[in-house]
Amino acid sequence: MPILAIDHVQLAIPTGGEENARAFFINLLGFHEIPKPSELVKRGGAWFEAGTVQLHLGVEADFRPARKAHPAFLVDDLDELFAKVQSAGFETDTTQPPLDGYKRAHVFDPFGNRIELMEKVE
Repeated sequence: MPILAIDHVQLAIPTGGEENARAFFINLLGFHEIPKPSELVKRGGAWFEAGTVQLHLGVEADFRPARKAHPAFLVDDLDELFAKVQSAGFETDTTQPPLDGYKRAHVFDPFGNRIELMEKVE
């Protein structure tokens, strides 16, 4: 049976990190929050969406940031988004090797999780 698409990506956050996550993912990256199913609300975390991309943040008691593993989000103005994240004081990284057909950079959420931002170039 073939895989058709990714339904969502999940990142872990520490207990009590929901408000910092909302500030980062909504205010900086442009996601909007979507409701979690009622039976999952008690677990904490938050769910977000931007276009067809869903991001689920789950609380992990023994949280450690994902510094290597990461989601990669396609964006339409990498320079503007990257500058916005940098000016907000979040960790960033532009030292990764280039990939043909893309401009890319990494940003780190408030908890240290690595996120790749990619823009297609011609």
